[in-house]
Amino acid sequence: MNPQAAELNNTLEADGPIALALLSERGRRIFFPRKGVVAQGLDAQGKSINASIGEAKEEDGSPLRLSPLAKRINLPPSEVFTYASSFGKPAIRDRWATMIRTKNPSLGNTPISRPVVTNALTHGLSVVAYMFVNQGDQIILPHLYWGNYRLIFAESCAAEMLTFPTFDSNQSDAAFNVSSLASCLSSNGEKKILLLNFPNNPTGYTPTEKEMNAIVDTVKKAAEAGKKILTIVDDAYFGLVFRKGIAAESPFGKFASLHENVVACKVDGATKEDYVWGFRVGFISFAGKGLGTESLAALEDKAAGVVRGSISNDSHLAQSLLLAAYDDPAYSSEKKRAFQLLKSRHDAVISVLEKHSEYADRFVALPFNSGYFMCVRVGNGNAELVRQKLLKDYDTGIIALDDLVRIAYSSLPTAQIPRLFANLYAACGEV
Repeated sequence: MNPQAAELNNTLEADGPIALALLSERGRRIFFPRKGVVAQGLDAQGKSINASIGEAKEEDGSPLRLSPLAKRINLPPSEVFTYASSFGKPAIRDRWATMIRTKNPSLGNTPISRPVVTNALTHGLSVVAYMFVNQGDQIILPHLYWGNYRLIFAESCAAEMLTFPTFDSNQSDAAFNVSSLASCLSSNGEKKILLLNFPNNPTGYTPTEKEMNAIVDTVKKAAEAGKKILTIVDDAYFGLVFRKGIAAESPFGKFASLHENVVACKVDGATKEDYVWGFRVGFISFAGKGLGTESLAALEDKAAGVVRGSISNDSHLAQSLLLAAYDDPAYSSEKKRAFQLLKSRHDAVISVLEKHSEYADRFVALPFNSGYFMCVRVGNGNAELVRQKLLKDYDTGIIALDDLVRIAYSSLPTAQIPRLFANLYAACGEV
């Protein structure tokens, strides 16, 4: 093992043993190389003659750049064309940390790590998998989950997806299945990895405040019983909650100080929160009642080491553009405008379903209240047949998931929503 990795592990052993216990074999070996080329490049910063970094420069010392690109970007060249740190641009890391606390006031002054920038959430989850998931580990999660989890955790890490029924019944007023979650957490084995995604993809469901409290209490009871738990919170759709009584904050805020046996990891980003799907800027943050300042910094180093060893660093341009947007006076009002637009589509779906009670003869909506999506369970049990019928005869595209149809109302002009469901009803009847 590299001495720099051993040093980080020693820090965790002294200041955060629960994190060390949860690390994978790869997670124990990884480190950010603070010595060697990286350190030597930092030593050379500010020198009048600096031949240490692998970037090309103009004669005046600014980044060498092509005018067809440079003329299209209204930012200083140094904020666009140069490498960003593997940790991420310092200013955006600090800004995002502040934004996390603003959006999750119950977090209070609970210590959290300085967010590490990733290439959006898919890469962020892959970094977490690298750090914590061994072959054969179980990933506990609801059975209705984003399909990419299987590639990230099962196929890439050879982990087992231990799922539980998402809802406690098949009715449209079903609740999140906390009792089944509790059963998974109490199963054999000391190490537990829990993956939660709210608002959920594909269902568009976020637990009620009561349900979220029950989820947190369930995790605490498992920790009190001796389980060592990593809670991975995928907050891709954070903030898009459209009804009262639904948990508006991330469960990360409560997991962050829940119990000495719990390490909380928040994976989030600008992708959906700021409607920049192509920017690919995400973040990883860590917290835990059993973690001190030094252990949080050690986890940052390990995460940045995975970033450096996979993509080197994330887009400097995208990070700089986001920072500029956060400083723009119109940012807040534009966020509200976008939220209201998505909420209006969510409300339009509810209105259509309430207006057409006959639809329940052919499909039943699963609970939804947030995010981009909602799902219906088709009566004939074969959503793929319905999907093919919609494509062929109704000029309509949806996603088929076994007996479920996933509808991304986020992408539909509001006027198309009634027609979509009318087409779905007709197609279900024909197949």
